[in-house]
Amino acid sequence: MKRLTTHITTVAALLASLAGAGAAHGAIAAKRMAPPTVAEAEKFVAEAEALLTKLDLDSARNGWVYNTFITDDTEASVAQADEQRLSAAGELALKARRFNALKLPQATARKLKLLQLSLMLSDAGERASYTRLAAGMSGAYGKGKYCPKLADGSTLPCMALGELEKVLAENRDPARLKEVWLGWHAVSPAYKQHYADYVALSNKGAREMGFADTGALWRSGYDMPPEAFAAEMERLWQQVKPLYVALHTYTRHKLRQTYGPAVVPADGPVPAHLFGNMWSQSWDNLYPILKPASNKDDDDLGRALVANKTGPVEMTRYAERFYTSLGMEALPPTFWSRSLLTKPQDREVVCHASAWDMDGKGDVRIKMCITPTDEDFKTIHHELGHTYYQLAYRKQSELFRNGANDGFHEAIGDTVALSITPDYLKQIGLRTDAPAGSDDVPLLLERALGKVAFLPFAYLVDKWRWDVYSGKTKPADYDTAWWTLREQYQGVARPAPLAAGGFDAGAKYHVAADTPYARYFLATMLQFQFHRALCREAGYVGPLSRCSVYGNKKAGAKLQAMLAMGASKPWQEALQAISGEDNIDGGALIAYFAPLKVWLDEQNKLMSSK
Repeated sequence: MKRLTTHITTVAALLASLAGAGAAHGAIAAKRMAPPTVAEAEKFVAEAEALLTKLDLDSARNGWVYNTFITDDTEASVAQADEQRLSAAGELALKARRFNALKLPQATARKLKLLQLSLMLSDAGERASYTRLAAGMSGAYGKGKYCPKLADGSTLPCMALGELEKVLAENRDPARLKEVWLGWHAVSPAYKQHYADYVALSNKGAREMGFADTGALWRSGYDMPPEAFAAEMERLWQQVKPLYVALHTYTRHKLRQTYGPAVVPADGPVPAHLFGNMWSQSWDNLYPILKPASNKDDDDLGRALVANKTGPVEMTRYAERFYTSLGMEALPPTFWSRSLLTKPQDREVVCHASAWDMDGKGDVRIKMCITPTDEDFKTIHHELGHTYYQLAYRKQSELFRNGANDGFHEAIGDTVALSITPDYLKQIGLRTDAPAGSDDVPLLLERALGKVAFLPFAYLVDKWRWDVYSGKTKPADYDTAWWTLREQYQGVARPAPLAAGGFDAGAKYHVAADTPYARYFLATMLQFQFHRALCREAGYVGPLSRCSVYGNKKAGAKLQAMLAMGASKPWQEALQAISGEDNIDGGALIAYFAPLKVWLDEQNKLMSSK
């Protein structure tokens, strides 16, 4: 622990040199200063970036240890590191405001703007509480289990989230599905009050920085006013809603055929435990129920991976080879020696897949408990999208080492995953053949169950949080507001009446970990826009669903050029660089799934007439 303590002491000294040792927030604000100069602004930015680089390294290292070895001590360590990062970022954000009226070089002005997208808690005790609450909720989620009880009061072996998800994915007994769904959703009420306390502190920190609340702070991170971003999200949802409604209608018909009218109503929301996923956000596991009767394609990727005895490292190698086929660099040796790719048997870890940039210089890692499934094959391609973004912008300065916006970061790996076509799988030896090009409906339906089904959930998670942070939704109304949105946007219902003191939103990792979710909605839109642009660059002509840019260096160069920009330019310019368009457009997604929409409408008409 000696090295860690020394590092924290060094960071504290640097923070003192920037903010003034022991200077309180009120004293800083009140201090009379001479008019700022451009030279002072540039010096301030350089020193701020140097400090943040050190703090980010410390935070990343503590976060990595905590996520891969959950104990009370590692929880305390990550909270301490995050508190230092929060304190520094807040102080820097306040001081950055002094230079807002200056006419500055574009890069300096943008860095000052990015610095100010931070909350600030001037009270040290509140900073400590904020970070400890955050670490505690994330840890409680990671350690959460459902322990079934028998009628005599005895307890069966406890089940972690991964085991519960497996039941939802494979079981077709509605009573069993309901049991495990309710079992997992009984975990989160334990930290409901912690979440409410966390929201109050977060809002206080956002208001100290001049934002109405934390939701407004989040919405300010998209190179447009907060209210314009909210309107943009709704515009995009309305653009793709008809496709989702068609998919939901078809799914209801098939679920009703499977489970009967006593379980699935003819209209209104469908019970949430029947969609093969804990949050009904992805319906991939329903494909055996929903696939067209004429579908002859049974060349299953998961079976091929198991038959080939494909382990976690080789799964990751497949993904790496896709990126290197585009002309990108091989992953560094440290990636392979430091990543966590297999769930350890001797300790608790957060298995939720994530990509880590430890130092901004090439120490990149993946944390994921990889299994040989179709889903994990796509997920590791997705996670390496983050990794290759991190490698591409590592030559940028600290404040620009990020995605053009957070939706971009999520979209890159998913763009690559869209190239996981039957032809691509055949090319790399994971399929024996590819279905005829005239029969794209099965492929499109399977993909829509992951992409289109996800859209309303990806939108409503933050829509719910915006109301929580604004105070419109009080803690007593968390569940009521959550299920109102789930029914309105997703068309799904809670499989049992609301529980007293419930906190169903907290049963989702990104709520417990306070990770903004709008990025995933944007990423779903952007990936199809990126895919269309890269296919055009590769000279591809034909259905977008059949296009794979695997091995195309020209498309790879186009992608790499955009990745290397990092956050140095507004996202509209990054989008222009890869697609020639400066506005997010759901039209590419609609075009991709157009043949499926025609088929769904036909099926729905037939089934509704019976």
